[in-house]
Amino acid sequence: MKVSYNWLKEYLDIDLPAAKIGEMLTGTGLEVEHIEQKQSIEGGLEGLVVGFVESAEKHPNADKLSLTKVNVGGAELLQIVCGAPNVAAGQKVVVAQVGTMLYPVEGEPFKIKKGKIRGEASMGMICAEDEIGLGTDHDGIIVLDKNVEIGKPASEVLPLETDVIFEIGLTPNRSDATGHIGVAKDLLAALKTNEGYKGEVKMPDVSGFKVDNTDLTIPVEVENVEACPRYTGVSISGVTIKESPEWLQKKLESIEVKPINNVVDITNFILHELGQPLHAFDADEIIGKTVIVKNLPNESPFITLDEKERKLDGEDLMICNDKEGMCIAGVFGGIKSGVKETTKNIFLESACFNPISIRKTSKRHDLRTDAATRFEKGVDPNITVYALKRAALLIKKLAGGQIASEIVDVYPNEVKCPEVKVRFKRVNLVIGNDIPTQKVVDILANMDMEIVEKTDEYILVKVPTNKVDVLREIDVIEEILRIYSYNKVEYSNKLVSTLSYKGATDKKAGIKEVVSDYMVGKDCMEMMNNSISRSVYYEKKDKEVVKILNSLTTELDVLRKNMLFSGLEVIAYNQNRKNGDLKLFEFGQTYWIDEQLEYKEQENLSIFLTGNDRQENWWQEHADTSFSDLKQIVNNVLKKMGIQRYQTSEVDENSFAYGLHYHQGKRSLAKLGLVNPLISKKMDIQGEVWYALLNWGNLVSNINSQKIEFAPLLKYPSVKRDLALIVDKSVHFGAIESIAAKGAKKLLKSVNLFDVYEDPKLGENKKSYAVSFTFLDENKTLTKKEIDKTMDRLLQQFEKQLGATLK
Repeated sequence: MKVSYNWLKEYLDIDLPAAKIGEMLTGTGLEVEHIEQKQSIEGGLEGLVVGFVESAEKHPNADKLSLTKVNVGGAELLQIVCGAPNVAAGQKVVVAQVGTMLYPVEGEPFKIKKGKIRGEASMGMICAEDEIGLGTDHDGIIVLDKNVEIGKPASEVLPLETDVIFEIGLTPNRSDATGHIGVAKDLLAALKTNEGYKGEVKMPDVSGFKVDNTDLTIPVEVENVEACPRYTGVSISGVTIKESPEWLQKKLESIEVKPINNVVDITNFILHELGQPLHAFDADEIIGKTVIVKNLPNESPFITLDEKERKLDGEDLMICNDKEGMCIAGVFGGIKSGVKETTKNIFLESACFNPISIRKTSKRHDLRTDAATRFEKGVDPNITVYALKRAALLIKKLAGGQIASEIVDVYPNEVKCPEVKVRFKRVNLVIGNDIPTQKVVDILANMDMEIVEKTDEYILVKVPTNKVDVLREIDVIEEILRIYSYNKVEYSNKLVSTLSYKGATDKKAGIKEVVSDYMVGKDCMEMMNNSISRSVYYEKKDKEVVKILNSLTTELDVLRKNMLFSGLEVIAYNQNRKNGDLKLFEFGQTYWIDEQLEYKEQENLSIFLTGNDRQENWWQEHADTSFSDLKQIVNNVLKKMGIQRYQTSEVDENSFAYGLHYHQGKRSLAKLGLVNPLISKKMDIQGEVWYALLNWGNLVSNINSQKIEFAPLLKYPSVKRDLALIVDKSVHFGAIESIAAKGAKKLLKSVNLFDVYEDPKLGENKKSYAVSFTFLDENKTLTKKEIDKTMDRLLQQFEKQLGATLK
């Protein structure tokens, strides 16, 4: 949420530094994530100065240009070619000197350069309004008052306003601070408590509200009072829809709200002032001149303001007329009922809707509006009439018209301020400080909590209805602590520690710690990603994806099915910040739905390598990470866990361009290889990414059944031979492994696939496997003749059974 400091100052007489205000707001629980200085004119008129036109003569080579001599307070006059028809000697003007960056109303920013125009040198520019972002006028240059000092910065002469915008990360429990006045009240409580401030929040005056006539009375019926606890409205006739005045547009623009027209802008202004959403209906479009708040049948079609037809759910609350729906209550308006340029009469709504109902509807239709976010947090049901009067008075002032009805107020079950008993001893126990009783009373009073009863042991307070989540004693204590300041809570320098013993129950955690230590020793950094992911990463028809029914955002709407995309997001984020040499690992969960429609969960270890394995220096060149680097890490992890018996085969997944699959029969242990370049490209990742996914659950369970056997060192050496075999793409490594095991079972100890290569030069539908064979005879040293004979026999079998050829 964006909050304007200038706007805040209209309710509080303060002039503290913005950094101090940001610190105080954060201390009260309104965490300021960013502070930005904002100027009403882009660029802040930097480099523009007041100049005096000493002379203005006709350009010798152009009829419509003037050749001027301008004094800007320097040692010499500037010669400037000007095309404005109103330029004349004796004027005070705005001058952009060479090197000044201009930000025009239309077009891209540009820098003033020294140049020649029709053969005459021009050392700057005499500016019009639209050329410096001041206005839209381009009929002529700006002519200043004659008394303005020459050489003075234009920012001190022209109407340049500077504001500070606080970006607040508003948490769901802060329904009391969804508008500027709510923030001002919280700030006031902190100022009174910690700074000795004596002022009060200046609430806008609505005492001037009065009904002019009742010619446009529109009754309201609320059929679903649970979803709509309170609904108020008033009619205003004879309005004129036009552009809002400059002050209102600037207020909205300061918090990045786009002005539309005077009536709509007023409703947006009230939303950001009081936190109370409003909606203005074109009264002439209300069929039957009755407003009905109800639910429509399931699958009812409704066209919203964005011209999209949506199918309503039976739980969606609607604002209707006698014939049809006009608005999705608290979320989005309909295409017919909104305020248009031709609108003359309006019905203004100020209501309180059930937060859960609004939340479900907003998510269901993927409509995240400012109004919906306020209603989801919970608005104050006892401010609706005040907000209605405030808006009606502004509409009369800016759009004309008359109040043409009494205020309609449907409020069957009044929400009263909850009374909460707060014990002083409990306050001190929870906070950890001995806060004086009077201090507690003052803090509560500073937050507009009415004192109902006070004794030596406790205080009974009424909690304002805008604090919808403050219902218990502990909630009030949290409010006290916010304003008292977390920084005042004392802490002890005493260090307390206890000895702990990790028994057999900690075995799984111990294994993870050992592997983590190894990964860190290999210069890998651990990452922690969200298990919530984006459905766009998966195919729409993928029935295994676990969808989130009420996701926090429209993008994060599923649980991750694999570890790949969350890791690639981290790589892309780092590459965009010029950090491309990465070694990362993560322990995390993945989720899916199996064929029996049961939800499944699996713990994994993912590893990512990309960029350089080492940096270039005077004694060695840089080296890119490779498949062998990844394979070495995976093999060592398995060794650390005592897992030695497994098979390898070629990985068969679209996520990989190529790679290996470690498994024990059908039991998967690890998959590793090169990430499919198409996936990397979609994620805007540069270069190759090596990825391994280890099934941590299978690995850990394997440890429990693993028997560690000791054997003496072998007396005789093993022999290793390599073959590069060109085979059809349909051939898997498992076939090569199986043939080798049968053809040399007495001597063959292992078969390893260490490279897969594909290139059109190999032939159509061909690929190259680089395979290593390890031979050993435990009773003697193998001779070259024996090895060659075995290799020849294997090669013959590969050629016969697989159609393989040597590369």
